[in-house]
Amino acid sequence: MDATIRKAEANDMAQVLRLIKELAVYEKAPDAVEVTVDDLIAYGTGNNPDFTCFVAEQNGDILGIALVYYRFSTWKGRTVHLEDLIVREQHRGKGLGMALYTEVIKYTYELGLKRIEWVVLDWNTSAVDFYKASGANVMQEWNTVQMDTAEMKQFLSEKGLA
Repeated sequence: MDATIRKAEANDMAQVLRLIKELAVYEKAPDAVEVTVDDLIAYGTGNNPDFTCFVAEQNGDILGIALVYYRFSTWKGRTVHLEDLIVREQHRGKGLGMALYTEVIKYTYELGLKRIEWVVLDWNTSAVDFYKASGANVMQEWNTVQMDTAEMKQFLSEKGLA
């Protein structure tokens, strides 16, 4: 597929959000997305962005994204977290996912960082197979742990802190 892989700009963020919402539907959480275009612009552009987003663009249409940000590992130091790798459903299987994935690996490697980390749903076998085929270590023994606002509030209330 003839697409350009580049860093996202502010005027791309409406299409980036559309892809994020498509992913939420695919992952069976259509109402989970709370981020806005304004959030994506505020935190993903400017002089010191919180994240970097790579886009696969063709004729002004964003067909895929890879969104990354820095983490700190007590074992490895500064690392990159791949939050999402998304390709519009009708464009999957054409090499866009691999092109975006390659850009993330190149970006991380050129920064001299020692690890890229991400999570993948165990039922998303095509993604698991994609990552395994690339040489990534899909770790079965680790669980992702999250705490949303309601859980934080409940915890802090129980401690008398909220």
